[in-house]
Amino acid sequence: MSGEWKDARGVIVTTTPSIEGRPVQEYCGIVVGEVIVGANLFRDLFANIRDIVGGRSGSYERILQRARDEAIEELQAEAAARGANAVIGIDLDYEVIGDTGSMLMVSASGTAVKV
Repeated sequence: MSGEWKDARGVIVTTTPSIEGRPVQEYCGIVVGEVIVGANLFRDLFANIRDIVGGRSGSYERILQRARDEAIEELQAEAAARGANAVIGIDLDYEVIGDTGSMLMVSASGTAVKV
């Protein structure tokens, strides 16, 4: 089951177009999960300093991880509501939005299926 992940509802998610050994029985439609998070002024300041002196920005990495997890959870909830037990072909997109680029949108989309 490498490359797969299940949530508490038992909805499998994968970036692959199929799940080995589990043929698609029914397609339930495209599902999307989107999360928009704002960046904190002080976190931005320290991230910029860290960028100047080198190193990784742990605060931004945590924000990205949280936003990605929440987008996938939304996607799984939508799939479960449609009666699906898996989402295949998941694509993750990241977009900076807002007049000053102070917001980050993470979008997860895929095809809800019954396997």
